[in-house]
Amino acid sequence: MSVDARLAELGITLPAPPPAGGVYTPVVIVDKLAYVSGQVPYGPDGRIMSGRVGSELTEEQGAAAARVVALTMLATIRASLGSLDRVRRIVKVLGMVNSTPDFQHHPQVMNGFSNTMVEIFGDAGRAARSAVGMGSLPYNVPVEVEAILELH
Repeated sequence: MSVDARLAELGITLPAPPPAGGVYTPVVIVDKLAYVSGQVPYGPDGRIMSGRVGSELTEEQGAAAARVVALTMLATIRASLGSLDRVRRIVKVLGMVNSTPDFQHHPQVMNGFSNTMVEIFGDAGRAARSAVGMGSLPYNVPVEVEAILELH
């Protein structure tokens, strides 16, 4: 089953890929690896979601924002590669959570991203992962995620 067919089966529509927010390339391919630049959550209205987990946002809201990042990232990957079917597996994910100093559930927030990738790609979506807290992130986004993918 193609990834697009799987998305349709799940009732998931990807957003438009966001424009690059600086001087960088959203996806760089080296051999059979794709390095995906940090992605942030663009809501359904096309605006960047904001808020700090542990004060303005709950853990659950942070996880929901991480799911939005997953969909934003998939849109970026599809725009860069032409098809999500080129993705063989998600290899490594770095999740950065904009959180208060006392917040300790960064992995649970990042599960919003990881669960989405597994839902779409199956075991090929289960990656090595780091989930870390940050004192701030650009535009006060709750989550930023970068990834390394293996390509067919």
